[in-house]
Amino acid sequence: MPWSVGGLRLGRDWVAAPDPAALRARWAALTGSEGAERERLFRPSRSRRPDAGAAALPGQRSAATARFADAPGPCPDPVRVLREPFDEQWLLPDQRLIDAARPELWRVRDEHQLFLVETPDPLVTAHLPVGRLGRIRPLHRRPGGTEPNLAPGLLPLLGARHGGRVTPGDALCWILAAGRPGPRGYEVPLAVGSERWRAGLELGHRLLSVQLRGGEPPRLPGGRRPYVRSAVAGWPRELAYDAGSETLTLGSGTVSPVPAGAWEYEAQGVRVLPAWFAARTAHRGPDADGLAALGPAEWPQSWTSELLALVTTLALLAELAPERAAFEPGPVLSAEALRAAGVLPPPAWTRRPASVLDHQEEGPGGQFALL
Repeated sequence: MPWSVGGLRLGRDWVAAPDPAALRARWAALTGSEGAERERLFRPSRSRRPDAGAAALPGQRSAATARFADAPGPCPDPVRVLREPFDEQWLLPDQRLIDAARPELWRVRDEHQLFLVETPDPLVTAHLPVGRLGRIRPLHRRPGGTEPNLAPGLLPLLGARHGGRVTPGDALCWILAAGRPGPRGYEVPLAVGSERWRAGLELGHRLLSVQLRGGEPPRLPGGRRPYVRSAVAGWPRELAYDAGSETLTLGSGTVSPVPAGAWEYEAQGVRVLPAWFAARTAHRGPDADGLAALGPAEWPQSWTSELLALVTTLALLAELAPERAAFEPGPVLSAEALRAAGVLPPPAWTRRPASVLDHQEEGPGGQFALL
């Protein structure tokens, strides 16, 4: 996947939140302030200040491009993003508020796109990843699921070797199953034997379906499902886990069964469930101030539904982890063979964004962007 992009740098945490209503409240508070108070709430950086304009983000045609101090415009509709590993939140899609929004990713963001995030255990998401997750590799270089972000000639070579058509999604699944961090970066060995290739695809498809959480809600290992045993009331102050009863406690609320594998699951060295809970209580913490302190007064029911889905995802990934760790591709294609087939090295143009403009994009102050 030659084309990769660095992660989005927000520059100010208040532009993202687990609750879209909180983002609208923050926008209202910011636009309702003036002078020094607006400057304080905005939290300027070298890249973004209230008195500077910025281009509209691709695909966000209603976004304002005038200087924020002059004409903030209406609140943009929050969009779903991946804020931390397995933590889907919301973002205000206004480039005037984001230090490095990576417009090249917004141009290829649509219902056909998937993003691979380079982590020790790679993440795949249909939502735009933001923050310091790792380098981002889109599956497709253009909107509409066209032009795969793969070295030219790779898919035909794999198809000829393994006796059938190989899709970009197949290549992504193989990466999930066989890819490992290495001394030169993330390394993906390519199996010579068709039996190992098919085994890797089958494992990768299972990993992908769990990560994307699409369709019918999956069940826990053994066919179980987590349920809310007692509703979360008011605001839970802490998250606790009892391994004996497999119960997760949020204040007065309880959820079970929660397998130990879900509770202990880590990503980038951090346990996911406690981090997910901390992100939803951050606006009530002693360090929260300014716009970041605006959030729900009571625990939203939608967060409990998200928690149930997250528990299932983590439990299934924990169950698959030993199988993935033990997977061996067997004999692999050598770099010499890939060079002989014209797959390596990928052409320089494959490392750059494609030209994907099908409409004019508005630049700062209403000018049209020249790209």
